[in-house]
Amino acid sequence: MSAINYLSATTLRNIIGELLLDECLTSRELINEKMRKILDEATDPWGIKVNRVEVKNILPPKDIREAMEKQMRAEREKREKILLAEGQKQSAILVAEGQKQSAILNAEAEKQMAILRAEGEAESLRQVKKAEADGIRSVREAEADGLKMLNASKPIDAVVTLRYYESLAKIADGKATKIFLPSNLEKIGAIASTIKEVTKE
Repeated sequence: MSAINYLSATTLRNIIGELLLDECLTSRELINEKMRKILDEATDPWGIKVNRVEVKNILPPKDIREAMEKQMRAEREKREKILLAEGQKQSAILVAEGQKQSAILNAEAEKQMAILRAEGEAESLRQVKKAEADGIRSVREAEADGLKMLNASKPIDAVVTLRYYESLAKIADGKATKIFLPSNLEKIGAIASTIKEVTKE
């Protein structure tokens, strides 16, 4: 029995020596199984069969217990710092993702606004040009209708000459300081006839 006690103590020291400090407290089943196998092989020549080994408690020396407490405290602080860093990392990633999505949405909105603004300006310009073209067309149509009516009325030379004088009066009422008249005023009738022929054409 003394030999078995001595062998158990040395075997337990060897097994614990191979493990880390925190593994000694959490790997009791592993320690039990290793001790059972070693003790069974060692006591077999003595006629003893070891079926089960149960380690009740492991009480390391005070300095080792203090070292283990420091190690556990350091591990807890390490895990706390890791979790804090992971949280800050995830927070930064989420903030960056939010800013990225916000920038993308803002860019898309500005693009759509620019497109709509450009389309509006283009449509406004088209409407202005169309209105100008319609105005010019209306003036030209009115002039053409006036010429048609003038041709249809078949004016005599006296009417054409009168219109010529009215035009000269309008020119004289303008801001021009010089008015050029034909040198041969006697041929106004001929000019009127020419205007009449051109009007007919």
